[in-house]
Amino acid sequence: MIIDFHTHAFPDKLAVKAMPILSKAAGGVKPNHEGTVSSLKEKIKEQGCDMAVVLNIATNPHQEKSVNRFAVEINKDNIVSFGSVHPDSPEAFEELEFLKENGIKGIKLHPDYQNFFVDEERLFPLYEKIASMGFITVFHAGIDIGYPDPVHCTPERLKKALPVFGGAPVIAAHMGGWLMWKDVLKYLCGENVYFDTAFSSSRMPPDYAAEIIKAHGSDKVIFGSDMPWGKTEDEISFVRSLKISDEDKEKILSENAVKLLGL
Repeated sequence: MIIDFHTHAFPDKLAVKAMPILSKAAGGVKPNHEGTVSSLKEKIKEQGCDMAVVLNIATNPHQEKSVNRFAVEINKDNIVSFGSVHPDSPEAFEELEFLKENGIKGIKLHPDYQNFFVDEERLFPLYEKIASMGFITVFHAGIDIGYPDPVHCTPERLKKALPVFGGAPVIAAHMGGWLMWKDVLKYLCGENVYFDTAFSSSRMPPDYAAEIIKAHGSDKVIFGSDMPWGKTEDEISFVRSLKISDEDKEKILSENAVKLLGL
């Protein structure tokens, strides 16, 4: 079983409007599906995956409830859907309770989109609450194409925030920090954090990827594509091409995600 642990999808009506805007913000990156859940399911199956984790993001406090109700709605069949809370929302803790009651396993936070630095102390009570409820937390890490400066979740900043989670699972997307991989080696390798491989194949030197995996341990690396912005089959090929053992590749493509999700 291969699980794409980093994908995105939107309600059908919203996808029509959102995809062109997001594509333009990303410098014209061509999406690999239409942005809907049905098109995501079709594409991951075509490209060699059995399941997908959909990472939803509340980009402002007003979106929080609608984003999370969509997350609950699509959390079935071969989709595992994560919710999101906004740090400025007065109802963030209530939303976490709602998500837990409805079987959601994880929370996506995007410091660039949500306008916070990952190591700000005002976020620590939220992190503690998320961790205490047993959620998996996924952070966008490193540079974001649409929001290149400042970088709100650098490897150095994330390292400072990790102890607040008390050992609860945290995933730093994009191999620990997109386009900041030397800092990943310096600050995050060996720490209690997972990396996902999303959006790596066309930007990350394979030798960097292999070096990070060997330094960090293959038990803490999870396959993801960033679909529709990355292509699932390309990211699978990237992992399989790396100069690491077949056992490590199997852990990354399948075993680690199965364990983390309790499947």
